[in-house]
Amino acid sequence: MTVSGLPLHPLLVHAVVVLMPLTAIAAVLHAVWPVAARRLGVVTPLAALVVLVLTPITKEAGEALQRQLGIGVAQHAAYGDRLVIWAIGLFVVAVAVWLFHGPVLASRREAMAAGTVTGIRVGLAVVTVVVAVGSIVWVFLTGDSGARAVWGAATGS
Repeated sequence: MTVSGLPLHPLLVHAVVVLMPLTAIAAVLHAVWPVAARRLGVVTPLAALVVLVLTPITKEAGEALQRQLGIGVAQHAAYGDRLVIWAIGLFVVAVAVWLFHGPVLASRREAMAAGTVTGIRVGLAVVTVVVAVGSIVWVFLTGDSGARAVWGAATGS
């Protein structure tokens, strides 16, 4: 898996490493700050969709690169497998927050009791923060383990 002779994995990694934390932060802002929710609109779930698509492609490209180079990156591969799960979670919460705060469910929110709306809003915010923090931590762990595996192999340490 290459693009103009360059392995696809390191190219895609940069997109995931940048987009996943940015999307996680946007999801939290969307969940806890009404002004941000209005301004971000559909951008947050669309960014989460891009992350959701890129993460497994990056993982597959990494597995192809691993077979080609024959280096051991077992820990990195295990983190990458789990990163796909975090990408799914980030997409789910981004869509849920967008739907709840957006115009799609505005009439339903108005029909609910104020306490119910507040409870849902707080619950969504808590879940979003947990998923956002988890996805940021996991993308760091995945990237760090990959860098250590590659650069450790390259330097002989």
